[in-house]
Amino acid sequence: MFSSLLITLREGLEAALVIGIILGYLTKVSKKQFYKHIFIGSGLAVMASIAAAYLFSVLADGFEGKAEQIFEGTVLFVAVILLTSMILWMNRQSKNLASDIHGEIDSVVGKNQIWGLISLAFISVFREGIEIVLFMNATLLNATKQNSLLGGILGLIIALIIAWIVLKTTANLNLKKFFQITGAFVILIAAGMLAGAVREFEEAGIVPIIIEHVWDINSILDENGTAGLFLKAIFGYNGNPSIVEVFAYFTYLIIAIKLFFTKPAKSRK
Repeated sequence: MFSSLLITLREGLEAALVIGIILGYLTKVSKKQFYKHIFIGSGLAVMASIAAAYLFSVLADGFEGKAEQIFEGTVLFVAVILLTSMILWMNRQSKNLASDIHGEIDSVVGKNQIWGLISLAFISVFREGIEIVLFMNATLLNATKQNSLLGGILGLIIALIIAWIVLKTTANLNLKKFFQITGAFVILIAAGMLAGAVREFEEAGIVPIIIEHVWDINSILDENGTAGLFLKAIFGYNGNPSIVEVFAYFTYLIIAIKLFFTKPAKSRK
């Protein structure tokens, strides 16, 4: 539940803030007549995301046996790639997000390209919607459907509330710090997803099982117990991982943390 909540909170907040920035800037430049085009684009993106979620679930139900293991492993692996790229991108771009969006709006409005505004809103929301669909399906592999969906819905609600407070009041939320904190947690979630992907590929016979169980601490913390299931749902906990799982988990964690906390080098003029 926590992992799906955190993911939809980040993605939902990003989408809500982008739309809020667009609407706020249109108000600033006295172009409120273009509000409806932003709402149209956002609405179309939400419907397209729902359609994508339905198609994804239909596709997932069509796999069995080895094909199912390969599909689930691929979903987890792709989710790790997208989560990591999203975290790193937002960590570097959050400071200039508003100014970049303002530049795009000026370009579109200046040329009176109505479809450009609709497309801007659609892409901003649909991009997050597709990522949520993929990430939610990835979290479903480690948690119950009910808990994952509940966490996802709560995350979206909280994201909308935070975005409204930031955009409508004088609340001084440090978005860069917010994305840094949540990003660090998401890295841990992604590391667990990667280990889960390796496990699925091992079961499918794609990745060789070199050492099946590096350790077995299920007698201490059972992965099927209450605490174990909680940790599995959030961080992909496995009480008796293989050597490849352990290697993938810690290698990813070291590289991702280093990239996340390393400041980009300033370009020389």
